[in-house]
Amino acid sequence: MACLHDHSCEDHDCSSDWSLYKHIDLSKVSALNEAIPGSVKSVFKAWEHRLNSSEDYLESNEGDPELLVFIPFTSDVKIKSISIVGGADGTSPSKMRAFINRDGIDFSDAQSMQAVQEWDLAENMQGVLEYQTRYSKFQSVGNITLHFPENFGGDTTKIQYIGFKGEATQLKRDVVATIVYEITPNPSDHKTRAETGGGLSHVE
Repeated sequence: MACLHDHSCEDHDCSSDWSLYKHIDLSKVSALNEAIPGSVKSVFKAWEHRLNSSEDYLESNEGDPELLVFIPFTSDVKIKSISIVGGADGTSPSKMRAFINRDGIDFSDAQSMQAVQEWDLAENMQGVLEYQTRYSKFQSVGNITLHFPENFGGDTTKIQYIGFKGEATQLKRDVVATIVYEITPNPSDHKTRAETGGGLSHVE
């Protein structure tokens, strides 16, 4: 399901307040089959800069339109919608598949695994379309992998912008809570039913 922006974004969820751009761990973003290594980082930018064509873009290798993009977040997020601005002349991606909290996915994995959700994309040159998620399935997202298997007939696939709208939680991904569990109980720390008048013997 796509949302057409025929309204004032300031009055809707389209505003930058809902953008998850600042919660993307950009240094760890990566892509498979990108023609220029590291170029994938250029497609993540503020909402208001999504149509800035003077900036770099992500492009697949010649003759192979498939792209796989891994996006980790600095905190768990809830994703409401995804926006994709592609290239001209048939180079925009025509399909998108999403995998959540799965590290190290390659093309073989992506082709054989069941995606959390799939979308048929339109050529969104003006950046006015957003693709709604099945929101209940996009909770507590630590990372998301987007698979673009095909385009509209171009020799390569080009992506100028990828944006996410939603909410960030307070749980930072780099903070690990250490919980100490008692694996082997110390018998002296535990009174048994025998000691308290019950019928059970001492704990071994």
